[in-house]
Amino acid sequence: MQLWIVGLIGEIIRLCSTEQSCGLQGRVISESLYKEGDVIIGGLFPVYNEAPVPNHAFTQIQNRSRCQGVDLRSYRWLKTMLFTVEEINRDPFLLPNIILGYLVADTCLAESTTLSAALAIMTGQEETVSDTECIVAPRVPVIVGDARSSASIGVADTLGVFDIPMVSYFASCACLGDNHRFHTFLRTVPSDAFQAKAMARLLHLLDWTWVGVVAGDDEYGKSGVQLLLKELEHVGVCVDYLEFIPKSHSQRRIRRTVETIQSSTAHVVVTFAIAPDIEVLFKEVVVQNVTNRQWIATEAWSTSVQFLDPASIPLLAGTLGFALHRADIEGLGAYLSQLNPAKQSNEPFVKDVWEEIFGCSLAQDWQPSFKRPKCTGSENVEIHGGIYTDVSQLRVTYNVYKAVYAIAYAIHNMIACQPGRGPFENGQCPDVNQIKPRQLLHYLNAVNFTTPVGELVYFEDNGEPSASYDIMNWHVDESGAVNFVQVGQFDAANGPGQELNINIKKVVWGGGWSDQVPVSVCSVSCLPGTRKSVQKGKAICCFDCLPCAAGEISNLTDSTKCIRCPEKFWSNVERTKCVPKIVEFLSLQDTMGIVLTVLSVTGATLTTTVLATFFHHRDTPLVRANNSELSFMLLVSLTLCFLCALVFIGRPATWNCMLRHTLFGVSFVICIACILSKTVVVLVAFQATLPGSNLMQYFGPIQQRAGILVCTMVQVVICLLWLLLAPPLPTERAGGEFGARVILQCTVGSVVGFALVLGYIGLLAVVCFLLAFFARKLPDSFNEAKFITFSMLIFCTVWIVFVPAYVSSPGKYTVAVEIFAILASSYGLLLCIFTPKCYIILLKPEKNTKKNMMAK
Repeated sequence: MQLWIVGLIGEIIRLCSTEQSCGLQGRVISESLYKEGDVIIGGLFPVYNEAPVPNHAFTQIQNRSRCQGVDLRSYRWLKTMLFTVEEINRDPFLLPNIILGYLVADTCLAESTTLSAALAIMTGQEETVSDTECIVAPRVPVIVGDARSSASIGVADTLGVFDIPMVSYFASCACLGDNHRFHTFLRTVPSDAFQAKAMARLLHLLDWTWVGVVAGDDEYGKSGVQLLLKELEHVGVCVDYLEFIPKSHSQRRIRRTVETIQSSTAHVVVTFAIAPDIEVLFKEVVVQNVTNRQWIATEAWSTSVQFLDPASIPLLAGTLGFALHRADIEGLGAYLSQLNPAKQSNEPFVKDVWEEIFGCSLAQDWQPSFKRPKCTGSENVEIHGGIYTDVSQLRVTYNVYKAVYAIAYAIHNMIACQPGRGPFENGQCPDVNQIKPRQLLHYLNAVNFTTPVGELVYFEDNGEPSASYDIMNWHVDESGAVNFVQVGQFDAANGPGQELNINIKKVVWGGGWSDQVPVSVCSVSCLPGTRKSVQKGKAICCFDCLPCAAGEISNLTDSTKCIRCPEKFWSNVERTKCVPKIVEFLSLQDTMGIVLTVLSVTGATLTTTVLATFFHHRDTPLVRANNSELSFMLLVSLTLCFLCALVFIGRPATWNCMLRHTLFGVSFVICIACILSKTVVVLVAFQATLPGSNLMQYFGPIQQRAGILVCTMVQVVICLLWLLLAPPLPTERAGGEFGARVILQCTVGSVVGFALVLGYIGLLAVVCFLLAFFARKLPDSFNEAKFITFSMLIFCTVWIVFVPAYVSSPGKYTVAVEIFAILASSYGLLLCIFTPKCYIILLKPEKNTKKNMMAK
């Protein structure tokens, strides 16, 4: 490309040194139009879209080659510039003493011909036509154009060296906003930076997080895609694929691109390409019948259908696109309808445009064998002009209109400069007789005017206009006709968060979703109670939904993490909110607590009843023979054993935690001490019957009481030391599944203290069991050793089983196990020792006699 530019400039310099005439050497130069004036404005328009292949060898002069393929829309842009120049010339207030002229050239939609035309215009080497004269155009100080970003970059780079300004009406590449590199470039079309932002906002608003992107392989496409990807990253939208449409329009690559679109799970396709590239793409889309896609169009083709095959129109129903601001230009429609090949025979574009509009031929040597019918020349342009005379969607056309007016106002302000107050050195004003591009550039940057349409126009610091887009929706009827319906707007002036507005109810959706917003996501949103986990090796929009762990919640859709609940709260079953933990302790409201309470009260009642029975029958031989005083003490202590179980039921507090084990320990020691004393008395009594034995004097009532007191005091001392050094206190701990409950319980405080209390009870129980076991064969009528042995066996068994059960039981069941052990051992003592006696006292009173007691 650089080699070609060097060759072209060298050729132009050579031509500048020769005599200028209509017969320029046969260069590859596009067609042009010229009108004389005091100030000539240059213009670049892609009237043709197929340029001839240039000779890059530069070994010989290339014969003139014509461009092919008329673009009626681009020709309308060119005619709009001519119309605007004439409108300004008729205005008595704007440039009253200046006549504007123009020199417009075709660029053939190629970088090479665009730069060639621009250089020819600026150096005065372009061959032009004015009425019937052939003249050489003068040098122009400013250019309107070009339409393409890639071509505008080359022209701006080249002309910027000479400070020649250019005002583009359609080159939207954000790269052209570099004021340092392109300091002479201005435009009336918003930068693609705003369009990329608008697209990202639209995708985010509609919850489309999984999209495909197709772009043109040029500066417009590449720069636009870079901006779009950056904006999509900010709003959390992921791209499944990025495909570029080659400029060579390679069928193999186009086919592969469409296959990628078809196979993708992304239902939304964002395009960033010019109309000719989109045309090639959709021809293949029709071939592969890609019907389930929602297309997003840029301003390059969002309101254009003339380049599309009719077969592709139904596939584009529901397309959403960003279009430039629309305006109605008064008188333009009538001006465009004046096209006539007979009256404008010298204009270079009219013949091809006429043939393109009506599909006929104006060839003078026309033959019936020609593919096209012969034109009559009287066809009605106003009715059948198609896209050329369609002024219902004047968007790019309006940008051309504004560009010409901006130049006119800049020149007007130059003329209005007052000497001594000018913007240049020492207050100088510009030379209006021979306008210098650098001075005109200064005034262009400072223009601020209102167009005849009523819009305020100005350029910001980097030559950019205010950004505003209309959001268009393609409504396709049964006949295949397309209606462009505005469904929203993007206006950067509204501020962050307020730029985009869209009326969802007016939108017809594409991809077969006509009545509802299409869904385009890689993964379905994670519901509250779950969190997103990105799939390894894939985009962040592709994720799995993992349930929050116990004790954690997520109350938002698509949460990236779960939040741990506060200390005394837990997650509900759905993991969507924190609820207070269930406080768990053995209470009187629990079924288990009620059962144990009933058993405890029942046991105490039975024991009291036995005590009353024994007291009532205290003078009977049976009661007296079994040491009534020890029996009464035993029954009282058993009552305490039953009642101490109640202290274990209820919400743990400091007082009941300290009372539980002390009351339990002391009452059981009294109970076991009484049984031990009874057993010892039985053994000693039988030993006293032997000749020479005098043991009973050491085991009288006083000694028995003293023994019970001593045994009890040992336990009391242990309990006091336990309470003083490390008392049992209420505490909370997590329990249940993963800690979903708060278990209130009493800590043992000192494990040694707890072990000593239980160990001391166990020691007394074992001694009592052994003594009773030794006395089991004594005469039944005089002792209860067998019953004591059996009761101690039950007692020891219960507490041996208690230890592992107590350690392994969770939560409130720990307390329940301990209560059960207390009640079981108490019932064992009560039933085993006193049931036989109560049976005789109450049911067999005839056996409760001294004679019966002494039978053996």
